[in-house]
Amino acid sequence: MKEQPRILVVDDHSEIRKSVTSYLERNGLRASAAENAEQMDSKLAEANFDLIVLDVMMPGEDGLSACRRLRREGHTPILMLTALGDDDDRIAGLDGGADDYLAKPFNPKELLARINAILRRTQQIPQIDDFAGKTVKFAHLELDVDGRTLIDQTGSRTQLTSGELKLLTLFLKRPRAVLDRDQLLELSTGRIAGPLDRTIDNQVSRLRRKIEQDVLRPRVIATVRNGGYSLSCDVEICA
Repeated sequence: MKEQPRILVVDDHSEIRKSVTSYLERNGLRASAAENAEQMDSKLAEANFDLIVLDVMMPGEDGLSACRRLRREGHTPILMLTALGDDDDRIAGLDGGADDYLAKPFNPKELLARINAILRRTQQIPQIDDFAGKTVKFAHLELDVDGRTLIDQTGSRTQLTSGELKLLTLFLKRPRAVLDRDQLLELSTGRIAGPLDRTIDNQVSRLRRKIEQDVLRPRVIATVRNGGYSLSCDVEICA
């Protein structure tokens, strides 16, 4: 019998840790808890987890810093919890490598639904690991996947964030296919876009600044009217 997914809840508020872990366990998941990033590291050294629920506002190393560090070290899905609700904080978390974002206070049913959506999606979405050890050539660029680095024709190198690498991977897996905003958000995070959700537009804009020769006239990631976005070039994967 397949074991139930194992979730690590990282939050400095003891009542939240207790209530969330208890709720997840009552709904068939295995849950452990840590009160800060240091305890989180100890738990991760002891066992493998399928997803981390990570609070932003913690003493010591904050959640955004911990998220970026975790992304450099691996690909365990991360759902950020925060009391901060504006778009800049949400984008910062997602761009730092988080798979989803949920503002406090939250309904535990929604938390569970988002966790389950991420777990389902991580079994289906193109994984960065698919390109591990590879160099991917497209347009005027080469992507060093392991180094998260873009190299242009002059040899100039540009570092990508985890969020930018994840989004670019989706396009590289589907060259010339039109992907709408809802598809991109669901494929990259496992969640459904709200009516005013601009997450993907913002992330595409940030990615274009690093891959386009002329940001005002993008040719690598094209905007498709009434459609979404498309990688408008061929892709070559090299060993």
